[in-house]
Amino acid sequence: MRDFIQGLPKAELHVHHVGSASPRVVADLAARHEGATAVPADPELLAEYFTFTDFRHFIELYLSVVDLIRTPEDIRDLTYGVARDMAAQNIRYAELTCTPRSHMRRGIDGEAYLEAIEDARVAAHRDFGLALKWVFDIPGESGLEAAEDTVALIEARQPEALVGFGLGGPEIGVPRPQFAPYFERALALGLHSVPHAGESTGPETVWDALRHLKAERIGHGTSLVQDPELIDYIGEHRIPIEVCPTSNIATGVVKDLDEHPIRQMVGAGLLVTVNSDDPPMFGTELNHEYEVAAKLLGLDERGVAEIAKNAVAASFLDADGKRALSAEIDAYTAQRR
Repeated sequence: MRDFIQGLPKAELHVHHVGSASPRVVADLAARHEGATAVPADPELLAEYFTFTDFRHFIELYLSVVDLIRTPEDIRDLTYGVARDMAAQNIRYAELTCTPRSHMRRGIDGEAYLEAIEDARVAAHRDFGLALKWVFDIPGESGLEAAEDTVALIEARQPEALVGFGLGGPEIGVPRPQFAPYFERALALGLHSVPHAGESTGPETVWDALRHLKAERIGHGTSLVQDPELIDYIGEHRIPIEVCPTSNIATGVVKDLDEHPIRQMVGAGLLVTVNSDDPPMFGTELNHEYEVAAKLLGLDERGVAEIAKNAVAASFLDADGKRALSAEIDAYTAQRR
């Protein structure tokens, strides 16, 4: 199964830009800005550093890595490194969630930020054959000012590869409805709504995302299985769920894998995709998440391929792109028989 998953062409829909920085990239950034950070410059020490006590602690450590990124060159190197690591797993397409406001408030010009990620995107496609698209999200802990800055940047210059608009960060104490006007502006520009919801809070947060933010996919959604009406609604409207099993254990929102709600989601017929969230910070990668899902759901190779095709179906690829990647998955699976 591990060999099958390694070679399987895949799409990833819920993965964070800074959170995907490999230990090598993080260590290089820490060394580049030595003396101005608590993040270790030794890759061997990063696993210990990224040991979270709870979700709030995870956010604190995540932001300490954000603080390492001081220049457009840092942004470009980070993005290219993330793409290289994705390609090594045979990820063919990814919607990478970026938080430009977090870097803008640390002194990086918005225009320079966009140029840096776009330069890395073009290089990644040329060098690795990886197609990257962007989801720009609001860091919820920074409130409405961050929402305004994020939307204003998009309105001033919308990158060609930008497909989605999201909301990340803590959920507790960050009500979803307050961000509705900013999502309306983003959707008016043709973007898709993909907020986090129901990760560390209950089903009502998912309802808020659907009702107020017009969510087209739900990030995490671990608590939605607590509400039968919500399960029925999501199933009826075929709203995809971006499930990140190891992340949910690492941040403490699910006690252990045996209790993970992915089984209930799939059992209810929901459109489930498997994702890695912040892979190096959680000691994982997308291939490992597929192994976890295969074990939890009792999948054979064909079942794992169907999970991969779920991600393609739930993506914002155009129709031709979806057909091509789905056909690639089918051809790979057929040759394994």
